[in-house]
Amino acid sequence: MSALKKTALTVIAAGLLPALAATPASAVTRTVEKDNAGPKPPAVMSTVGGAQLGKPGTQVSLAAGAPVLPKDLTGRSWIVADAESGDVLAAHNAHWRLPPASTLKMLFADTLLPKLSKDEEYTVKDTDLTGVGEGSSLVGVKEDQTYTVHDLWMGVFLRSGNDAVHVLAEMNGGVQETVRQMQDHADELQALDTHVVTPDGYDETGQVSSAYDLTLIARSGMQKKDFREYCSTARAKFPGEQKPGKKRETFEIQNTNRLLTGDFGLNPYEGIAGVKNGNTTHAGATFTGVAERNGKVLLVTVMNPSSDESQAVYKETARLLDWGFAAAGKVQPVGELVPPKSAHTDPSNGSEPAGAGTSAGTGTGEDGKKNRPGPAKASSASHEGSSGVGVALAIIGGVLVLVAGAVFLVNRRWPLPDLVRRLPRL
Repeated sequence: MSALKKTALTVIAAGLLPALAATPASAVTRTVEKDNAGPKPPAVMSTVGGAQLGKPGTQVSLAAGAPVLPKDLTGRSWIVADAESGDVLAAHNAHWRLPPASTLKMLFADTLLPKLSKDEEYTVKDTDLTGVGEGSSLVGVKEDQTYTVHDLWMGVFLRSGNDAVHVLAEMNGGVQETVRQMQDHADELQALDTHVVTPDGYDETGQVSSAYDLTLIARSGMQKKDFREYCSTARAKFPGEQKPGKKRETFEIQNTNRLLTGDFGLNPYEGIAGVKNGNTTHAGATFTGVAERNGKVLLVTVMNPSSDESQAVYKETARLLDWGFAAAGKVQPVGELVPPKSAHTDPSNGSEPAGAGTSAGTGTGEDGKKNRPGPAKASSASHEGSSGVGVALAIIGGVLVLVAGAVFLVNRRWPLPDLVRRLPRL
């Protein structure tokens, strides 16, 4: 290259530098691709929540000073979202329809919790357990034994017990009726990637959900007091077999959410408050978690990481949570968590909720209006929400805190009520 050409190129480059530096960082959308082996996401996916969420690959828009995403992320699909505003901070193949494993139990619980009184007692019949799949996770429900609905929900949330799921489904009119109600509720939530075949998430042909949908479902579940309490309970007592003439014994069950309890080389994640994990042959490991720090509440879902790292689904979730808390306010949203269909037209909400502008799909289902505050409650709760009170069950110094007596629940504006932190003195 001649000296004249070199000089010309140097001058041109020098002229371009100021223009490049002037480009606002917030206008740059960085797409991070991974060359993982295995199936590839569809080229066209749902755009519920925004067109960008329908694109394959990683979607994130970094503003000035925003931290880059963690490098060691191998989940086929994941999402990081602000639980209250609904803003999606980053996502990877958010609408890829994949087997959900036991994270589908979040939809089961969100659908059935309002229908069954927690104090109701039920004696299990042999036929109630015939549909439990081979190799299922079990809490230890036995036929001819009596349990309260509360006992069974503890078995669902803590031990992911498919036996408890099937008994509750039978109490609700049967498995097929429960599946129908779950599908209707998914449609109402606009979780349109979700197709329900079984109530417990057991591998079945055609049973799918997505990171986006599971996050919507978790967000809906967190509206319910009992859902919040169950999913944030670390340990509980479960009834054993009732033997004639003897006091019924109990045994301890521990939550299988490793970010809540620690275990297997993991420490409890600071600020974790649930929600649900799962693992099956076809789904791999799946997890949805909600956590709070400094008044910011995030939801993260990770589906089927390919890493050989032990407990990869929890570690990748923790990395995304860490990133989300550090990136809050420094990224442009790439989409939103849409509200339920009924939120658009429900006059009791008082006003159009945040994120109501994007919707898609058809279907009708269970109306969750009674779980959302009317105008008077919303006004009062909004005042309380401005007091700066924390919003999650915190786990500090490795101490596992049971929900009973530890968490006070305050209804707030839609979408996520406060989880007010009240830890016992140590």
